[in-house]
Amino acid sequence: MSFKVAFVGAGSVEFTRKLLRDLLAVSEFRNIQVAFTDINQRNLDMVTQLCQRDIRENGLDIQIQSTLDRREALKDARYVFCVVRIGGLEAFRTDIEIPLRYGVDQCVGDTLCAGGIMYGQRGIAEMLNICRDIREVAEPDALLLNYANPMAMLTWACNKYGGVRTIGLCHGVQHGHSQIAEVLGYDKSEVDIVCAGINHQTWYIQVRVNGEDMTGKLLEAFERHPVYSKTEKVRIDMLRRFGYYSTESNGHLSEYVPWYRKRPDEIKDWIDLGIWINGETGGYLRICTEGRNWFETEFPNWLKEAPLQYSLDKRSEEHGSYIIEGLETGRIYRGHFNVVNNGIISNLPDDAVVEAPGYVDRNGINMAHVGDLPLGCAAVCNASITVQRLAVEAAVRGDDMLLRQAMMMDPLVGAVCNPKEIWQMVDELLVAQEQWLPQYKEAIARAKQRLAEGPLVPVREGYRGAARLETPRAQEK
Repeated sequence: MSFKVAFVGAGSVEFTRKLLRDLLAVSEFRNIQVAFTDINQRNLDMVTQLCQRDIRENGLDIQIQSTLDRREALKDARYVFCVVRIGGLEAFRTDIEIPLRYGVDQCVGDTLCAGGIMYGQRGIAEMLNICRDIREVAEPDALLLNYANPMAMLTWACNKYGGVRTIGLCHGVQHGHSQIAEVLGYDKSEVDIVCAGINHQTWYIQVRVNGEDMTGKLLEAFERHPVYSKTEKVRIDMLRRFGYYSTESNGHLSEYVPWYRKRPDEIKDWIDLGIWINGETGGYLRICTEGRNWFETEFPNWLKEAPLQYSLDKRSEEHGSYIIEGLETGRIYRGHFNVVNNGIISNLPDDAVVEAPGYVDRNGINMAHVGDLPLGCAAVCNASITVQRLAVEAAVRGDDMLLRQAMMMDPLVGAVCNPKEIWQMVDELLVAQEQWLPQYKEAIARAKQRLAEGPLVPVREGYRGAARLETPRAQEK
């Protein structure tokens, strides 16, 4: 088989290498065309060098097309992997630090809350440009496999406004599945799950072992687990109060709802500082910054390490390669995918992007009908969907009033801030991120004037958050 796969944002080296290894482990794909594109020449060169060495050491003749010209990379592509981070760490830092001045304490800031909303504003503006290029130069009906966050917002915008068939992919369901199997004392292959909701707020609505429903046994199992009982307190409390386990990590989930991070003196009751993803203030920003620095200083060591092996037993659980394999070879693959709802989950809006079970073969990507989510779970998801819809429309239109309304409706921002604080916080965020928000040119000019003229709402100058690690740990690989 020969077709072209393009990676947009390929400078995300670890993710790009993993996805490429997964893809080239499929024997039928040993002659495909591969293109890498990024806006950073140095990162692009490094990831190309690493991946080209992997390809060579696995005995393949594929020559990576590596270019800063996105349209050249996308030309004639049948599949496009998107792993971009618009604004990079510079913009990401403002997503975390500016809301902290108003008491909004985030761990991750890439899906919902103030950081996720702003990440979406930057991402949607550029994703629509990527979609335009796909429409114009890629194969007709090319498939965009989006791994970029905020997953639901970007996938929503691409499908509704980008004119490109887009599916969102995440590994949260797989990770939670592993935890569930562990606490129940079974191998993962023995535990069958059905998960449904929205990305990062997907619920394990069915957990079965040998046909027996184990959902009602999860709370006790997690509460007695020696590690998760300490590191997953938010997820366990949500399980206790809503009856179903949620896919996303303690740190992620804590900032999507209004109850666990609104009072600084209570935040440490719900999180664990052993690993950033358990809830550390600005934890993902810290680990990404350290990871970038490690990449810049230790790249030669990567070249000294053994190349990745392209074999099926080394393949990850990321959905992307399996979807392409199913579409091209007809092998059936079952996974959980992010798609426009259209009745899949009957008590969530049809226009929302939901995460639900699906099957892939030569006939395409076919989603199962889930029906109603449990009412409480649907209520949590619907609160987030309202924010997502406002944020998507704001980004597409460059409408700062919709952006402010999205912030007001956000569960955690609304729990912490009053309207005047939200208005001023949005002004600060717009001004700080001006270079990545071309659609807000006029709104940013007005925001600058308001910030200059005052009067300004008092903020928490120098506030570092309730659970900040002041001394960065040793850089992690």
